[in-house]
Amino acid sequence: MIWAKEETMSRAEIEAIQLQRLQETVKRVYEKVVPYRQKMEEAKVKPEDIKNLKDLRRLPFITKQDMRDNYPFGLFAVPKDQLVRIHASSGTTGKPTVVGYTKKDLEIWTECVSRIAAMGGATEKDVAQICFGYGMFTGALGLHFGLENMGAAIVPSSTGNTEKQIMFMKDFGTTLLVATPSYALRIGEVAKQMGIDPKTDLQVKIGLVGSELLTEAMRTEMHKLWGEDMLVTSNYGMSELMGPGVSGECEQLCGMHVNEDFFIPEIIDPKTEEILPPGEKGELVITCIYKEALPLIRYRTKDITRLNYEPCKCGRTTVRMENLDGRTDDMLKIRGVNVFPSQIEEVLLGIDEIGPHYEIIVTRKDHSDILKIRVELMEPMDAYKELQALEKKIKQRLRIVLGLDAKIRMESPNTLQRFEGKAQRVKDLRKEV
Repeated sequence: MIWAKEETMSRAEIEAIQLQRLQETVKRVYEKVVPYRQKMEEAKVKPEDIKNLKDLRRLPFITKQDMRDNYPFGLFAVPKDQLVRIHASSGTTGKPTVVGYTKKDLEIWTECVSRIAAMGGATEKDVAQICFGYGMFTGALGLHFGLENMGAAIVPSSTGNTEKQIMFMKDFGTTLLVATPSYALRIGEVAKQMGIDPKTDLQVKIGLVGSELLTEAMRTEMHKLWGEDMLVTSNYGMSELMGPGVSGECEQLCGMHVNEDFFIPEIIDPKTEEILPPGEKGELVITCIYKEALPLIRYRTKDITRLNYEPCKCGRTTVRMENLDGRTDDMLKIRGVNVFPSQIEEVLLGIDEIGPHYEIIVTRKDHSDILKIRVELMEPMDAYKELQALEKKIKQRLRIVLGLDAKIRMESPNTLQRFEGKAQRVKDLRKEV
């Protein structure tokens, strides 16, 4: 189902809306947001210089550090008394990033999420169980209002108490699950331990997963637990931009459609900051062109992807983001080799003898980096030769993909930590050595 006519406009129509809204936003930000006006003056650009979409590249970037430097409301374009909602990040690495919404912003957010949910197969007939944590995190409330706007029945169960989550799914007839990929796997795993087969004993047929990278290997693991006919789609957003609703996969599973009448995406080289042509992989930069409270311009997301402007078989004409490869700040440099955790996950999830749970640990000894990976066996394996052969297989496959050796530690089933929210699978301990 296509939710809004704006999803099927011609490229000329999309760009006409984008230019008008970009010009209006730049003018308002220049007038209302002192730190950004200072950035524009340093870049020697004024609002009247933005005559076409290509002029977007003349505008300075905004980063998460800018938001922290202007904590809490320094980048806002409206006074605080116009806000009707305030969210914030966890702030585990410094000051939290604070985001706010006017009444109109919330209406736009709801519209964007309804589009994304419709792309992923949701309808007004669904019973949607939201297993994101409610609170300052934007994910739960974003999906909640977007799905509720469609007419779906909402089960706001949040995270935790997984056995009760499964009871609700069974008793309420949940058909749609909102969760991180790792928690969706955990729910299915606990269901089986309870003697409940997610494929036959539950009615969940749609998974709207987000907040975590969804690799194809992880999608395959979801199907193993929940059934091949479960439609698992990834959606993208971050609190700084709005929350969920920036883009999402349709049922064709060929990239995440961007809501282009509200956001302009660019891909840049993260080192040179030069704009890359369509199809080239780099860092995603997003400009918000229809937000009142916090209209960020050229926000550097640090997420790695590429853009595809070809119309989709689903009928939508909006640009598609490839599912993320990782983040520039997640990349590990190990013995001079660039390693993304997603590369390791793809290898591990392709090996039948081990489960979808793993841990990556990087340490340093005698000035040399050591990569250690803990994996969990699907079934107990006592024979030393079998364990040795499996270890060798894992090492060889990782060496082919990464170009370096890793130490493998195999753990018993149900040993490694499970996550209800965003999974934390990487420990870089080199600074502690």
